[in-house]
Amino acid sequence: MDTTRARLRQSTSVGVAEDDEMGGAQRVEMSFVSSEEEEAARPSSDITALVRQYRHVHQRAGVLLCVCVVVVVFTAAFLLAYAVFAGRYHCYLAEGQGEEDKEQGGGANPLAEGGAGLYLGELRVMMRRLLQDEDIVNTISRVSRADHPPGSSEGTSLASEMLRRFRLLPMDHTWTESLYATLQFPHRSQRSSLLLLDSAGWISEQIPLNPSDYCPYSAAGSATGCMVYANYGRTEDFKWLEGAGLSVAGCVVVMRVGGGVTFAEKVWLAQRSGAGGALIYPDPADLPQDPRRLGLNAHTAVSEHVHLGSGDPFTPGFPSFNHTQFPPIQSSGLPLIPALPISSTVAAKLLSQLSGASCPPSWRGRLPYAPCAVGPELSAGRRVSMSVHNVMTPVLLNNIFSSLEGRVEPDHYIILGAQRDSLGPGAVKSGVGTAILLELARTFSAMVKNGFSPRRSLLFVSWDAGDFGNVGATEWLEGYLSMLHLKAVAYFSLDQAVMGDDVLSAYTSPLLMDLLDAAIKQVEHPKHLGQSIHSQAEREGGSWRIIKPLYLNSGAYSFTAFAGVPAMELRFSEERAYPFVNTPLDSASRLQEVLGGRVGLTGRSLGELVGEMVLRLAHDHIVPLRITSYADTVLQFSAQLNRHSAELQSRGLSPLWVFSARGDYSRAAQTLQRAIEYSDLHDLTAARYYNTRIMRVEYYFLSQYVSVVESPFRHVIHGRGDLTLSALSEHLSLLTSDPDRFDEKRFRRQLAFFTWTLQGAANALKGGVWSIHNTHTGTH
Repeated sequence: MDTTRARLRQSTSVGVAEDDEMGGAQRVEMSFVSSEEEEAARPSSDITALVRQYRHVHQRAGVLLCVCVVVVVFTAAFLLAYAVFAGRYHCYLAEGQGEEDKEQGGGANPLAEGGAGLYLGELRVMMRRLLQDEDIVNTISRVSRADHPPGSSEGTSLASEMLRRFRLLPMDHTWTESLYATLQFPHRSQRSSLLLLDSAGWISEQIPLNPSDYCPYSAAGSATGCMVYANYGRTEDFKWLEGAGLSVAGCVVVMRVGGGVTFAEKVWLAQRSGAGGALIYPDPADLPQDPRRLGLNAHTAVSEHVHLGSGDPFTPGFPSFNHTQFPPIQSSGLPLIPALPISSTVAAKLLSQLSGASCPPSWRGRLPYAPCAVGPELSAGRRVSMSVHNVMTPVLLNNIFSSLEGRVEPDHYIILGAQRDSLGPGAVKSGVGTAILLELARTFSAMVKNGFSPRRSLLFVSWDAGDFGNVGATEWLEGYLSMLHLKAVAYFSLDQAVMGDDVLSAYTSPLLMDLLDAAIKQVEHPKHLGQSIHSQAEREGGSWRIIKPLYLNSGAYSFTAFAGVPAMELRFSEERAYPFVNTPLDSASRLQEVLGGRVGLTGRSLGELVGEMVLRLAHDHIVPLRITSYADTVLQFSAQLNRHSAELQSRGLSPLWVFSARGDYSRAAQTLQRAIEYSDLHDLTAARYYNTRIMRVEYYFLSQYVSVVESPFRHVIHGRGDLTLSALSEHLSLLTSDPDRFDEKRFRRQLAFFTWTLQGAANALKGGVWSIHNTHTGTH
């Protein structure tokens, strides 16, 4: 017993020591452990050992019982949650399957209770199940069965059919907005012509032209004179001619299709250089014309409008809703010289007679029997004479709208649009976009019936007069310009969305880049099955190659550069260019042949990609726009400014104000992001407050220091003119490349416009005026 008491005292002393440091509970635990280990070697007749052993077994049984109870409760809770989730999931699957077999009609049904609780993953599954490729193929064939320019009987019939198909869907609202716009068409009795004149001025040859080939908004009139070959008609091409001592003044300039510049830009640059007329042809080096493969006919020309702008050129900056009431005014982007599209056969005939200096090796095309000379002389002293006979005509246009109303922020719109008209069959030009637009409208309306509750409204639009410079879309923007930056979350253009099935291109505002990056990881590549678009792009050099800047003729361009709305145009294409766009050969059968019968599959993949981004924009509490992206863009320019800081300071110019404005914008964007991260995103008032600030970011980059009539594309990053970052950067480069041409006064004006637009964006992003501190100090 003495021994037992001694050991009990030893055990108790250990427990007390532990209690001082870790608490009484640990004292008991330590006492038991010590006793167990020591008593294992003692006789079983020891009473103390027996008592302790009994207590230990009793505690172990209690612990085991508690563990069993916890396991049972957890298992029951898990099974209950699974049953609820699976029931809801299979419920909407079964409901959706039944709905597919019914004819849809009437208005959208009220949202079922609990529909707002669907997770993003569930919505993705639902969207993928509902999207179909068969309807896409059928719609492309229907749209492209005949030419359907604006105002034609076929165009009017197609507009009525679009309205009917929207009304068959369970949408909340469907309507039409009509307007008159001035469009240009070939004269019905007087045809355009192209002649070769001999040295005495007599006609030596009349070159046959297709009367339906023309460039909308070309200047009417004639041009006669020498001829110069100017490659693609880019700025650098005309600079090369100037450097080589070749003047194009009064000459007819021949240029190739492509080169990253539109017809309008080619004609404008030729006009600026003093040319008297412009001829544009497709070279076999750029557009396939091999008769053994699918390609252009050598007698086919490519047509495109030549208005350096968008919308009705006779109501620049304001809408054409009441065309007769506006004073006579026209866009500065209308050309003053005649322009004609010609085939490669006609181009070969002309260029084979051209003499003069040899062109650079990079200018050599693949025209047969045409040595690469730049002119300006023709053989035997001949001259070229061209005449254009087009007429302006007022045409009634119809934009068709259909919408699904948002449940939380119904006055915030996610807009999807596609061009409906085409001067030719337009399988790619208008058929693909129209088909995907209708399929997405059908899919999202079915999703709403099956439980999807979009926070924000979805707006589906079929635009008229797209072939004339996105006239229908731009006139609508002009009519609602004062409120769109408060209402429009983003715009997705579906024009020319499928020209192949291999390479994806996204012409986009930087604000949408994160949204795109997440989407391409979710969607399977249409050609490389089993691989996401993102993983395939990474294998081919990096997904960053998908991102491209917005361009003038894009259906998305006006939304960003004119209205300040983040916009994107997506396109699947091939490494080998699709040759039939803007030609009479752009048919559904040729498109299917190019894609090996996978038009529907590719259209569905692109529809899913757009749908993925629309889902995020309609579902997330906070609009997922990357508001810091423009700080990165300006940072690159800041680095360029820094390299020229010595030259600028020698002229009394300081780049510090740009650096300061850029820093203010970056800090404001980061501060807003942090505020969002630490906020209760389920607070509807807070979410709306943040979303309103995010949605205005693109609009902040529209310069407030120029007239919208004189400079409609006022966006300092994506726009056109002296106010843009690209113009400022190009002017800055003259400090080293050609200092004599550097205009200090003009540069000061450019720098001031850009800096204060950037500073204004930073100030607006900060929020209240009490958060803005523009008390900078510096030397003048």
